[in-house]
Amino acid sequence: MKISIVGLGYVGLPLSLQFARSGATVLGLDIDQSKVDALNAGRSYIKHITGDAIQAERKSGRFEASTDFSRIRGVSAVIICVPTPLNKNREPDITFITETGKAVAPHLQKGTVVVLESTTYPGTTDEDLRGVLEKGSGLKAGVDFHLAFSPEREDPGNPQSVVATIPKVVGGYTPACLKKATELYSIAIKTLVPVSSCRVAEATKLLENTFRGVNIALVNELKVVYAAMGIDVWEVINAAKTKPFGFMAFYPGPGLGGHCIPIDPFYLTWKAREYGQHTRFIELAGEINTAMPEHVIHQVADALNERSKAVRGSKVLVLGLAYKPNVDDDRESPSYVLMEMLKQRGGLVSYYDPYVPVIKLTREHPQWAGTKSVGWDRATISSFDAVLLATNHASVNYQELADWAPCIVDTRNAMANVRTAAGQVRKA
Repeated sequence: MKISIVGLGYVGLPLSLQFARSGATVLGLDIDQSKVDALNAGRSYIKHITGDAIQAERKSGRFEASTDFSRIRGVSAVIICVPTPLNKNREPDITFITETGKAVAPHLQKGTVVVLESTTYPGTTDEDLRGVLEKGSGLKAGVDFHLAFSPEREDPGNPQSVVATIPKVVGGYTPACLKKATELYSIAIKTLVPVSSCRVAEATKLLENTFRGVNIALVNELKVVYAAMGIDVWEVINAAKTKPFGFMAFYPGPGLGGHCIPIDPFYLTWKAREYGQHTRFIELAGEINTAMPEHVIHQVADALNERSKAVRGSKVLVLGLAYKPNVDDDRESPSYVLMEMLKQRGGLVSYYDPYVPVIKLTREHPQWAGTKSVGWDRATISSFDAVLLATNHASVNYQELADWAPCIVDTRNAMANVRTAAGQVRKA
């Protein structure tokens, strides 16, 4: 079977390689020529995907990348894995989906299976994408071509997260569409979870990430409440998670990051208004999580004040730019918000991240493009008045950090088992 996967990022690339390993011939499509050139040369631009993995499928002849959407004419299935950000008004932006649909539609052939994997609000697949595909192709979904939604379940940086073994939810526009989509994914995925419609599948993904967002908000709020009581929330969580039933551990942080949890709940909130519904619980969780960077900056200011310093004029190092440990993914990272808030208060801000040596141009934070990570050595680290620990990468030597930095504000409990001087570390 020959398939095309559109969007060769953190979702599309590992999915492409899994299908290729499973015997399918995969045409990866992307509008970024530099990505296409890198993949065809056997090079990876994502930390947890090796160049060897790409080269193996290139040599087998089962994977190649291209920017030529006309080649869709020769495939049996198209899987769309493109971004779904929020716009400047914090409303869903499905432009990448609709523009991809417009690029695919003129080349769509009868019998082709089209599956959307991008996280979005219920109705996107069977209304928005279907409309674009039908208008551009002259074909009818459910009659001339098959349409489905199957949410991505990628967890970058987690060695237990393997594409082939993560159960895959699939919803079809019609029963026949569902049958064709499950046949497609059965090539590469061991366990499939068919549901009754595209909308159920879309809603499933939103529930998964809203569940995480709400529970993170809960522990973020308790972090502040318990700190006022002189109680360490991390110790509380570690004790609570020994309960073998009815509890799942979530951990506080400096704010939400990544392309899922800070965004997906707002897709549901926005869509709910169309039906006259108000998602008060979700919106409250969003308010709490969005307020976390402000809380952290107050902790940095207090830590500096204890040393007779102000934020203005102080050198502050933000440790960790990626939104989660052990990855190079900085999408929606709260570190950018923290850096901007420190800069607005007159701080002299730098960052260190072994996985992000140079900040690339992003839609949300173009002002930081080209900024380089500082080096990791005693002279450099000790020159900062405070280190704000935002991401707890495993590769960082935290004992060296304790030995070198005069003041550390720890948002991840990374210093809990490290030998430190009295008053050197403030939890935030």
